[in-house]
Amino acid sequence: MATLAGGAPSTRLMRLQTFAIERWLEAERDQLALWLPVFLGAGVILWFALPDPRGWTIAILLAAGIGSFAIALQGGGRLGRCVAVAGFALAIGVALIWWRAERAAAPVLPRAMVVRFEARVERAQPLPARALVRLTLAPTRWIDRAPKAAPARIRVNLAEADAPPGIAPGAIVAIRARLMPPAPPAVPGAYDFARVAWFDGLGATGRALPPLTILSGGGAGDGLRVRLSRHIHAQLAGSAGGIAAALATGDVGAITDSDAEAMRRSGLAHLLSVSGLHITAAVGIAMLVAARLLALNQRLALTGRVPLLAGAVGAVAAIGYTLLTGSEVPTIRSCVAALLVLGAMALGREAVTLRLVAAGAFVVVLLWPESLVGPSFQLSFAAVTTIVALHEHPVVRRWFMKREEGWIARVLREGGSLLLTGLVIEFALMPIAVYHFHRAGIYGAVANIVAIPLTTFIVMPLEALALLFDVAGLGGPLWWLAGKALALLLWIARTTAAAPGSVTALPAMPGGAYALMAAGGLWLALWRTRWRRLGFMPLVIGAGWALATPAPDLLVTGDGRHVAIRTARRSGGAARSHRRLCARDARGKCRVRGRS
Repeated sequence: MATLAGGAPSTRLMRLQTFAIERWLEAERDQLALWLPVFLGAGVILWFALPDPRGWTIAILLAAGIGSFAIALQGGGRLGRCVAVAGFALAIGVALIWWRAERAAAPVLPRAMVVRFEARVERAQPLPARALVRLTLAPTRWIDRAPKAAPARIRVNLAEADAPPGIAPGAIVAIRARLMPPAPPAVPGAYDFARVAWFDGLGATGRALPPLTILSGGGAGDGLRVRLSRHIHAQLAGSAGGIAAALATGDVGAITDSDAEAMRRSGLAHLLSVSGLHITAAVGIAMLVAARLLALNQRLALTGRVPLLAGAVGAVAAIGYTLLTGSEVPTIRSCVAALLVLGAMALGREAVTLRLVAAGAFVVVLLWPESLVGPSFQLSFAAVTTIVALHEHPVVRRWFMKREEGWIARVLREGGSLLLTGLVIEFALMPIAVYHFHRAGIYGAVANIVAIPLTTFIVMPLEALALLFDVAGLGGPLWWLAGKALALLLWIARTTAAAPGSVTALPAMPGGAYALMAAGGLWLALWRTRWRRLGFMPLVIGAGWALATPAPDLLVTGDGRHVAIRTARRSGGAARSHRRLCARDARGKCRVRGRS
C-alpha cells in the first residue's frame, strides 16, 4: 500500500481523529472539570459492583495503568491529560470506598437471639406516630454470655409506654432485647439495610423487651431537637405537626404511615427530608431579614457591605440549621452547597453553576463515598444538575430571561418556567425512582409546582415566626395559619396519591440499563457542543432495556423462607396477575400466607 505524506493511511487517519478530538475537547475545556467527580463516583460504584478484593485490586491497577499509559502516549496533549485524570480518579474512587468500608467495619450479630446487656444511650428518637422510641445503644457489658461477634452499636425500638422517664443520650441502661442481624434485601433490587447499617457501624437491630432500667445518667432533660419537636407537636396535632417538626428539626416520627405513603406516591416526600430546598429557604429568609435590618444603618448601607454581611448571616443560619436538624448527610451536603454559593457571591462570581454542583459532589464523595449509591444522593444531585443545565441552555435562558413586560405576561412566563422545570426534573428523576423504588409517578411535577412554593414561602416562614413569637406567648395565630397551610399540603398529597394512575409499579430495573441511562443523562447535561446529543443513544438503549425487562415469575427472599409465585387468573374477561405468598413450615412444606 502506498504511503501518503505524513505516514501510512492508517496512521494519518488516527492523527486526524486525534486532532478532531483535541479540537472538541478544546471547545469543551470549561466543562472538563465537571467530569472529575463523575469518574471518582464511577470508581465508588465499581467497587460495589465487583464481588471481592481481587476484583477491586484489578480495577485499581487497571485504571491507574490506563492513566499512566495515556500520559506516556499522548504527552502534554489535552486528550492524554483527560484520559489520565479519568483513570486516576476511577482508581482513587475504588480505593476510597474500600478504605471507608474497612474503616467502618464492626462486628455483626451472627444470628437472632434474646440477650440482656448494659449499654450507653447514644440517641433516643421518639416516633409518636408508631408509639415507639428508637434507641441507638453502645453496649458496655453483656449480662448473659456475649455473642461470638458482639456488636459495638445496636439500634432497638422500645414501646413508648415502656420507656422510663429521663431516658436521654448519655444514660447507662440495663436492657433485655430480641436482636437480629441487619436485614439484607428481601428480594433482588430491594432496599439493602445491611449495607447502610455496615457503614453506620450498626451490628444488630431489634426490639427492647420491658422493663428497661436506667442505671446512671439520664434525667438531665432532653436535647434541643427533642424539646423543639415536642413543642411543635403540642401546637399542631397529627401529621401536620409531624411535617412541621420535620421542617424544623428533621424529626419525621409523628407523621402517620398513611400520610407518609401519600407524600411518597405524590412525589412530595422530598419535602420531609431536610435538604437543599429547606437550607435554601432558611438561608434566604435569614439573608432577607439581615439585609433589611442592616440597611437601616445609613453609614453601613453606603459602604456597600450589606450584601456581604447578610451573606455571612445566611452562612451562620445554614450551619445552625444543619446542626439543629441532626447533621444528616443530605443536610450536610446541602449546607456545603449553600456555603459554596455564598462564597461565590462574596467573590462576585456567578453563584449557581454546574461547577458549583460538581464541587459539592466532589466534597460529598470524598467524605461519604457510600452515600453515592443511595437514592438520596442520586435524587438530589440529579435534580440540581438538571435545573442548572436546563437553565444554562441558551434557548431556555432566552425564553425565560427577565424583561420589561406586563404582569400577566410575567406570570405566564414564570409559570411556564416552573412547569417546564418540573416536567424535565420528573423525567430526569424517573429512572432513579424506578431503579430504587420500582415505581413511577406521573403527577409529581404538577403537585410540586404548588407544594414547593407553599412550603418555601408560606409554611416555613410562618413556622419560623410562630416559634419566634412563642417566646412571648403570642405564636397562637401564626400556628393556626401554619396548620391551615400544612392541611392544604396534606390535601394535595392525598388527592394526588389517590388519582388514577398516580403511581405505576414496575419490575426491578437491570443495573446495566440504569448505568446506560445515567451515563446518557450526564453526557447530555455536562457537555455544551452538539456532541452532547450523542447522550440520547445510551439513554434510549437503557430505557428500552428497562421497558423490555419482564416482571419475574418467581421471587424468593434472601433467607429462602418466603416465595412469591406469579400466576394469571381470568376474572370478568380480564387477565389479572397475582402473587401467592408462601412460607416453609418445619417440614419444609409450603403454607399459603396470603395473596397480593
